[in-house]
Amino acid sequence: MVTLILLFVFLSPTVISFNDRPVQRNPHSSGVLVYPDGNGEFIYQVESKAVQEGSDAALRSSLLTIIEPISGSVSISRYERVTDNKGKVVAYKVWVQRE
Repeated sequence: MVTLILLFVFLSPTVISFNDRPVQRNPHSSGVLVYPDGNGEFIYQVESKAVQEGSDAALRSSLLTIIEPISGSVSISRYERVTDNKGKVVAYKVWVQRE
């Protein structure tokens, strides 16, 4: 009986297709920090090299494409640029709420 069970366990995946493949996700290769702000929102700090500059709508869209694979469906409350001492944008702080 044990032999039959072992044969089933080891040989059935080659014969039977269980369709149990892992979901192919392409996580964004940028550095993203996530921390709560204490008001029910989360703050995501996204590196500026991962974000496409442009208009406000294009910037929000680019930030959402980076944040949504990590957090799911969210909406951006606000964002601000984080600059170094020379004034160059190094990151974006993004406040989001889950939908």
